[in-house]
Amino acid sequence: GLIGRREFALMKATAVLVNTSRGPIVDEAALIEALQNRTIAGAALDVFDREPLADDHPLRNLENTVLTPHLGYVTEDNYRIFYGLAVEVIRAWLDGAPIRVLRAEDQLDRSR
Repeated sequence: GLIGRREFALMKATAVLVNTSRGPIVDEAALIEALQNRTIAGAALDVFDREPLADDHPLRNLENTVLTPHLGYVTEDNYRIFYGLAVEVIRAWLDGAPIRVLRAEDQLDRSR
């Protein structure tokens, strides 16, 4: 409920809400109202309050939405990069020369 009626009312009419994080961050009823009333221009959603999104859900009938089933990140390039980097890190660790190592002292320096 971080984004609700108040926040939608503060947005420009040309605003497009993009949520790929967690569905409940956005008050879904307020979003539907904002989209129906054209308070905002549109929404691109990869997450919802309840997943999977019901066949008769109001978001499915709005022309100013782009909806994906929580897989917007799934692309061949993303998988190639993600798994390629994972293999690189494992190989380096097995060779006794770890890379991209997180150290506690590095994390402490960032918080200052």
